[in-house]
Amino acid sequence: MYGYKERKAAQVAAYFAIKEQGSINVLKLAKLLYLAERESMNRFDEPMFFDRLVSMDHGPVTSIALNQVNGLTQSTDWDAYIAGRTGYEIKAAEGLTLESLNELSKADLRILEDLWDSFGEMSQYQLRDWTHTNCREWENPHGSSKPIPHDRVFKFLGKEHAELLSEAVHAYREKAQMLEASC
Repeated sequence: MYGYKERKAAQVAAYFAIKEQGSINVLKLAKLLYLAERESMNRFDEPMFFDRLVSMDHGPVTSIALNQVNGLTQSTDWDAYIAGRTGYEIKAAEGLTLESLNELSKADLRILEDLWDSFGEMSQYQLRDWTHTNCREWENPHGSSKPIPHDRVFKFLGKEHAELLSEAVHAYREKAQMLEASC
């Protein structure tokens, strides 16, 4: 997807794996990635890494990052920060530290720290249940997946100009597509 900040998404995933002693449950990570994207939209009116948002049975997720977590797509950026998946766990790359996550701004790190403080102690199932109850943009897809438009997230975050904010996200993606096409 145009505009997706893959390196940043990988560093967010690595951040949470490091906070969980180097390895984190895939479902828990999927929820934390979504919440990072959502909280950035709440605080700064734009996503953190511009992923595609979808509703799945276990709640809302960032679909491109989830595909990378599941090994469905290959990427040198992702592989630089994530060692891989073993069963239901994903590991940060060997020797990685929080200080080496250079794509994350102070504002990004503040969001991630706040999310970890709020949700780090929850199990993957507690976190899944929390997103079902508290992320009102999520709709049960009954065994499938369903896109979550950005304007829907902005609306449920209480943003007054949800459609305009969503249009700004789309404009960013269109610009990224044009830049890529010109290279």
